[in-house]
Amino acid sequence: MKVGLILDLDGVICDTAHYHYLAWKELAKSYGIELTEAHNEELKGVSRVDSLKYILSLGDVTLTDEQFQRDLTSKNEHYLQFVMEMGPQHLLPGVPYFFEQVNHFNLPIALGSASKNAQLVLERVGLDKKFTAIVDANTVVNGKPDPETFLKGAEMLKIAPEFCWVFEDSAAGIAAAINGGMKAVGIGTPEQLPAANYHYSNLGEFDFNLLKLGRN
Repeated sequence: MKVGLILDLDGVICDTAHYHYLAWKELAKSYGIELTEAHNEELKGVSRVDSLKYILSLGDVTLTDEQFQRDLTSKNEHYLQFVMEMGPQHLLPGVPYFFEQVNHFNLPIALGSASKNAQLVLERVGLDKKFTAIVDANTVVNGKPDPETFLKGAEMLKIAPEFCWVFEDSAAGIAAAINGGMKAVGIGTPEQLPAANYHYSNLGEFDFNLLKLGRN
């Protein structure tokens, strides 16, 4: 049995979710909408287009298609200003140890992110060479909770979905993993991610013994 690992980016490897929040909050303000942190929880793991649709629904705001696209671009440019200031120091706790273990066991690993800027973020934090495959919003049609992102990751790793372990911090991401027939590891509490098969506060706490690597 060969296993593969598929990791989300925001909130699992680094906390770019906060930068997304700041950029969305500024855009929402221009519509007269106060975007709260509770609202932002609903945006985790959600595509850029669907995030903007959600924000507009909060204030019953309607945009022309042209304005919608312009505001998506504006938000992304604001977000990228934060990303360009990132470095390895922005990795979340436990991430370096997790990748040490991945290297030790020579495990194939893919990124499965809803971000269109995943490659850039990985470069900024020094992990761009660590992944066997990268799947992001530029390469899929259906965002999470649809399993397309993770199924494509499994395909690129050449590992059957039932032997893939997905690491996610969002409810949409956990649902996508389960919808794809994969093991779902929640980076968060059982209260936050009740559907996950396992729960850890960070990647470094993951028990690699669960993979039964000695029996491969």
